[in-house]
Amino acid sequence: MQRKALPLLAALLLGTMPSVQAATAQVGFSPEGSAQILVLDVIQTAKHDIRMMAYSFTAPDIAKALIAAKKRGVDVRIVVDEKGNTGRASRAAMNLIVNAGIPLRTNDHYKIQHDKVVVIDGNTVQTGSFNYTASAERSNSENVVVLWNVPDVASAYLGHWQSRWNQGKPYASSY
Repeated sequence: MQRKALPLLAALLLGTMPSVQAATAQVGFSPEGSAQILVLDVIQTAKHDIRMMAYSFTAPDIAKALIAAKKRGVDVRIVVDEKGNTGRASRAAMNLIVNAGIPLRTNDHYKIQHDKVVVIDGNTVQTGSFNYTASAERSNSENVVVLWNVPDVASAYLGHWQSRWNQGKPYASSY
């Protein structure tokens, strides 16, 4: 047991231990506005990758935040429910996304793909009732929970995301 403790002690004494950040949680609500702000803030923190699952996707500000992340070099990928995104506003948001070079797939394997999740850098999870829509931002009673620095939770959500991504069909822009 002491052999394992010595490298740890040496690392502590030399100051070479990686920093470990504590897990924290934040919540936001709509239509009060804190849910929308929190979702946009989470997207803005991404440095490496964003994986998003959505039931309904119409919010222009969220689409723009995802495109800005892509422009920063973040690998962004999105899977949405096929039946929940047939309207004009959904098509406009999805066209904006794929025309910016972000892969988006639609999934029709379930009655509804009701997931509302963003995973950032394999470390942070945003979830809750909040659909990524203008109605969720301004009209509906919705909630958002962000779990920061939770790689084990993020890994579980990424496995779920990957299964829905694999089932999805690539979306092609209609213009």
